[in-house]
Amino acid sequence: MQHMPCLIKARTTKQLVVHGRPFLMLPAELQNSSFSCAEYMDTIWQKVKDMNVNTLLGSVTWEMIEPTEGEFDFSELDKVILGAREHGLHLVLLWFGSFKNGLSTYVPSWVKMDPKRFPRAKLRKAGGVLATADVLSVFYSEGMDADVRAFGKLMAHLKEFDGAYATVLMVQVENEVGLLGDSRDGCAAANQQFTDAVPKDLIHFLEDEWDSLHPDLQEILRPGRTTEKPTYPEGNWEEVFGRGPRTDELFMAYHYATYVNEVAAAGKAVYPIPLYTNTWMNYAGDNADNTFPVVAGGGGMPGDYPSGGPVSNVLDIWQKFAPNLDFISPDIYLNDYEDTCAKYRHRNQPLFIPEQRRDAYGARRVWIAYASHAALGASPFGIDTVAEDPDPGNAPIARHFGLLASVSALVLEAQRNPASAVGFCFDDPPPKRGDAAKPVVRRWGDFEVAIEPCFVFGRRGAGAGMVVHLGGGGGGGGSGGNGARFLLVGWGFQVRARSLSPKATFTGILRFEEKTVADRDAGELETRRRLNGDETRGGRFAMMPSEDPDYGGFPIAVTIPARTMIAELEVYALEDDE
Repeated sequence: MQHMPCLIKARTTKQLVVHGRPFLMLPAELQNSSFSCAEYMDTIWQKVKDMNVNTLLGSVTWEMIEPTEGEFDFSELDKVILGAREHGLHLVLLWFGSFKNGLSTYVPSWVKMDPKRFPRAKLRKAGGVLATADVLSVFYSEGMDADVRAFGKLMAHLKEFDGAYATVLMVQVENEVGLLGDSRDGCAAANQQFTDAVPKDLIHFLEDEWDSLHPDLQEILRPGRTTEKPTYPEGNWEEVFGRGPRTDELFMAYHYATYVNEVAAAGKAVYPIPLYTNTWMNYAGDNADNTFPVVAGGGGMPGDYPSGGPVSNVLDIWQKFAPNLDFISPDIYLNDYEDTCAKYRHRNQPLFIPEQRRDAYGARRVWIAYASHAALGASPFGIDTVAEDPDPGNAPIARHFGLLASVSALVLEAQRNPASAVGFCFDDPPPKRGDAAKPVVRRWGDFEVAIEPCFVFGRRGAGAGMVVHLGGGGGGGGSGGNGARFLLVGWGFQVRARSLSPKATFTGILRFEEKTVADRDAGELETRRRLNGDETRGGRFAMMPSEDPDYGGFPIAVTIPARTMIAELEVYALEDDE
């Protein structure tokens, strides 16, 4: 179909194409129940637009579209799609089918009330007791088959109702799948599969592709010996991988991936727009970024977080055995943002963050996703309850998305050129401790660029943005020196450059110009002020100040407030021929 959204290869990543052009999603996710009522959404559309959001994520639930088996009702969903279309917004639909957050709470009542036809997973308790879980078992086909039929109907309806408009850009298949409360399902069918031989396709995959497996999976399989390529014997899961919760997790990941793949295949067969699934992360792992108690996000072992879900140590299993998913996404709340982004670019899959923190701490980090990791989008969760504020334009994400929207063509161009851009943020310094912000350092050609919090005499504020290498810095230059150009977008930071040429005796600023957007679609900029003097601290670095710099009582206003938050910097180096 001419208008069907798709992913196209862009060097080491992929970009989303909508109506024939690359499209940068500035997305936000609604609360779970918001799309169940089009009348409620009528109060939300304009407010999220005021936050500079261009794509909304919201759920479509199995219980809502198929309340009676075989009878489908898309009337409320159609009203929601029409509302988005009327307001110039795109949608990403979240299919809450068999699984939502490790549970099956969104399956229809005719599924919930028939455990013989749709068996539940069993949780192994002390003394050999089995407890019935509130989640379908992936080891019985009836639940999967019913989900397959429902998802296929949904996708066929989207093709008919929206195919000519591309309001819906992508669909998430299930939500944060996996088993909570145990590392593996203890039902009879699961036990039989667990004592059967490990599938040969999994064994061959692990052996043949060992060198390209994610380091987190290698460490699980061969702790401390990841450089040694394994050869696995035939046998059941414990005979091949050993006994323990990590083996259970591998087992569950293989079966959850194949289940979700069958559901996704039904959708791809009728309307092949991009499909993905998301991940409830291990919040107590080695990249935790939180001071919250374990209860806030689960512990560090499978079953504390949903066992079998696509966390990084089983990500390869999902990528191999769920090929009808275009990518796997992380939900980033309590993990290190940069590290998680990098993990989920594994095998050059595109990065999309369907859920993340909506506060200022989270909003600042979207620059890391877009600039450093070529993200399709980074989506704060719970945006409609933020929109209830009298002025939703003051929401933390609004400022960041507004600036990103203005330079979206330039962001997309940078994403097509690997390693040409870096995104960063600097949080507010602790009130009673020294500023521990570390500079972000990158090398482009013969220049080393350091990005730091912007100089002020008083107390600095937070900062965020991106730096894009526009060209130059490749060496040469002779006695006349050489230079490089950079695009600076954001606020609260400064940039200094240093030539790495052994002949260089001086590095300075040749040109520093404030820019504004002349043509958003074409990514064309025009020059406003020529910046020098105090705006470069006498030529030492290019300053991208905050909107309200703190002068700290100093009587001379030597730091100007931010204005356009876009600038172009050209640096040069002088070389001594002697």
